[in-house]
Amino acid sequence: MKLMKTSKESNKNFKMFFNIFGNKITIIIIALMAFTYNVQAQEISSNAIGLRFGDNDGFGVEVSYQHRLSDATRLEADLGFRNNNNFNIWKLTGIHQWVWNIDGGFNWYAGFGAGIGNVNVKNFNDDDGLFINAAGNVGVEYDFDIPLLISIDFRPEVGIVNDYGSNDFDVDLALSLRYQF
Repeated sequence: MKLMKTSKESNKNFKMFFNIFGNKITIIIIALMAFTYNVQAQEISSNAIGLRFGDNDGFGVEVSYQHRLSDATRLEADLGFRNNNNFNIWKLTGIHQWVWNIDGGFNWYAGFGAGIGNVNVKNFNDDDGLFINAAGNVGVEYDFDIPLLISIDFRPEVGIVNDYGSNDFDVDLALSLRYQF
């Protein structure tokens, strides 16, 4: 019984395999390349500015700005601030996002980044000062024929330095409206 095949037998088997499946494999590779090109062929606006409406641990509305970095990536910066009888707080979050086209003007995106902010709690002595967190981001958006971009996203945040809430993990779901230019 032969345990090892000779190189002639291996070559023969490869040729037989390629004759049977070669054209199908070539078609699949070409289709995957075309799909990959199509997925990356969306149009990201050079700039977009608007409002991000979410909970975000008490921030509520944030001013949001997006800047295209490449054909498939962008940078999003969101500035939130709040002042009430109990505290003054501000936070700036930056997210690097990758954008993939689903169909027409409908895209999905995902990214990661960080946030920095400061909180001043009135009448209490804890939770004051600078904080830094790590943030993720995943969402869907629709790019209208007019310069309007509407999106909904999910942003988990983990406290790295200090914390401005009751724990080190926060989750934010938000609706955004942005003007593109």
